[in-house]
Amino acid sequence: MGLRIGIVGATGAVGLEAIKLLEKSKIVISELRLFASLRSVGKKIGFQGEELTVQQLEDGAFRGLDFVFFSAGSSISAFYAPKAKESGAVVIDNSSFFRMKPEVPLVVPEINSEDLKAHQGIVANPNCTTALLSVALWPIHKAATVQRVIVSTYQAASGAGAKAMLELETQVRHFVQGKPITAEVFPEQIAFNVFSHDSPIADNGYNGEENKVMQELRKIFHLPCLNVCATCIRVPVFRAHCESVVVETERKITAEETRRILSVSPGIEVIDDPKNGDFPTPIKASGRKEVLVGRIREDLSHPRAVAFFLSGDQLLKGAAWNAIQILEALIH
Repeated sequence: MGLRIGIVGATGAVGLEAIKLLEKSKIVISELRLFASLRSVGKKIGFQGEELTVQQLEDGAFRGLDFVFFSAGSSISAFYAPKAKESGAVVIDNSSFFRMKPEVPLVVPEINSEDLKAHQGIVANPNCTTALLSVALWPIHKAATVQRVIVSTYQAASGAGAKAMLELETQVRHFVQGKPITAEVFPEQIAFNVFSHDSPIADNGYNGEENKVMQELRKIFHLPCLNVCATCIRVPVFRAHCESVVVETERKITAEETRRILSVSPGIEVIDDPKNGDFPTPIKASGRKEVLVGRIREDLSHPRAVAFFLSGDQLLKGAAWNAIQILEALIH
């Protein structure tokens, strides 16, 4: 018999990607149960030749399921994930609620799939920005031991959901048509603009996204004292995040060695052709499972540092694909 899987947040951007990935995967599924908010209950979503009806979350909703993906926000995960666990399912959660809880593994399968052995019914998916960054950093760390990371992000509207993408599109249309531009999802105009990530500034001066990147990277790498400085920015791009990274290492690693290491590392594609100006971009990364890495060069201001630029689809490796990889690791 196949697996019985549930998806909470099935009509959201990440949920829909998870459904597509499951349909294309080799995982044998005997039942796929879809859940979403009240306004989406009753909608039909195609899967393996059938039309599945989106259901309402309620008592007994998870009965009989083996695994449940959560991608509907922290408050939903906080309330319903324990119920799914109590029903006997293993939860793979994409919200921030469980990530920093010591008893919950925070997993990027290319890095720390061994942590899954200690799960207690709930596994956390990292923040999308962290997931993309960690895939590129890990091979460098294994080769030369990372001591410090400085990262600046360029985050797409899709990281804030389907409504944010629509707001970007609407604002561009209104700009072209000479109509007034209003911001509802984002705190500022996103079209033709960049601004600090739309998460609250904490007492330490860093916004919520920056703190997530710093804290989660340390947990995934099992390096609680890793020096990380993040600056997270929202940019007017529909899909796929970009990150500019400087890495200081214990052992000097050249740009060429870094390029060789990354080119054979799982989950990465090196696109680094200076002669033809071919480097990672959001358009190239959109719809791809791999993290694209390029602009690899030595930091001329530091004797043991390299710099690079990456782009990755945060709906895939940053969310849905990483969750499917976790599922595959759990069942294998």
